[in-house]
Amino acid sequence: MAILALVRHGESEWNAKGLWTGWTDISLSKIGRDEAKQAAETLRNVQFDVSYTSILSRAKETLEIIKQTIGSTGLKTIESPALNERDYGEFTGKNKWEIEKEVGRENFQKLRRGWYYPIENGETLKDVYERVVPYYRQEILPNLEQGKNVLISAHGNSLRALVKYLDNISDVDISNLEIATGEAVIYEVNSEGKAIRKKVS
Repeated sequence: MAILALVRHGESEWNAKGLWTGWTDISLSKIGRDEAKQAAETLRNVQFDVSYTSILSRAKETLEIIKQTIGSTGLKTIESPALNERDYGEFTGKNKWEIEKEVGRENFQKLRRGWYYPIENGETLKDVYERVVPYYRQEILPNLEQGKNVLISAHGNSLRALVKYLDNISDVDISNLEIATGEAVIYEVNSEGKAIRKKVS
């Protein structure tokens, strides 16, 4: 049995301001660094064999804080843009509450959490799924099938896409899933690569 731990990065400077960050490279806030340390405490008893992160600073910083906190600074780390946050296109850098006023609450919820709500020059959650899941299956899953424990530090939407796949969540029900900054979702994965138990902390 292997462990797969998914951690959303801690609060970033733009999260704190309510701005949609997407692929913009923004660092963690002080609260975000504290959230990363708290996430690390939930993982302290796991001996990880490999870790993965996006190429964005907030996810990389979160992972480094976790590695330092649990005493695993030498843990092998692989970075990939496949794990990046959703590209918010024209909405990048804009205040999400102002966007809600502009488009209306119902459309805002679809835009923010829906499966296939288009953004000009950006990505839908479906687009994110179509880059995250193949990467997971090709690069990450073989480790789990070999019994290796894997830690992933990534983003709200890249992790929502992966949880959708792991939990077989429908296109409609995925709108109800939110992963908070600094939240850890921990799976036990069997030798066939099937996630059989899940804990959220």
